[in-house]
Amino acid sequence: MGGNDRDFSDFVTGAGPALLKSARLLTGDWHLGEDLVQTALVQVYRRWSRHEEWDSPLAYTRATMINTFCTWRRRRWHREVATATPVPPASPDTADRVAASDALARALDRLDRRQRAVIVLRYFDELSVAETAAVLRCPPGTVTSIASRALEKLRREATLELEDRR
Repeated sequence: MGGNDRDFSDFVTGAGPALLKSARLLTGDWHLGEDLVQTALVQVYRRWSRHEEWDSPLAYTRATMINTFCTWRRRRWHREVATATPVPPASPDTADRVAASDALARALDRLDRRQRAVIVLRYFDELSVAETAAVLRCPPGTVTSIASRALEKLRREATLELEDRR
């Protein structure tokens, strides 16, 4: 394995779990999340010989992943819905985690792709406004306004969901 390949392998080993977590939140699906990470990493690998020129390979990879996700959301074939969801063994803790995870996935799915990307980067990946802006290639003020609108939408939907349960 050459030096570049070894560097890339080390990068994937270190960044892979965080990228996978973000991808699963973006897509709302375990398998699509894995596909998203793999697709983004293939694209990054093609340009890896220039990775030393990048400010941050992780930020570059996140940007590639977000762009790929946005492209996928525009295509209909990624909107397939599974007809059956595997049911994990139930225990009180597992049931609560599954319910919370499902609720989070439904809430994120109601956001448009840019809002979803901002929420995942800011609040799940814990990036700063400036770092999120760099990944999305937009001004920090845009990140702030998108986050504000997205959070308001999530709050409004959560309130409606609670009212429906009463």
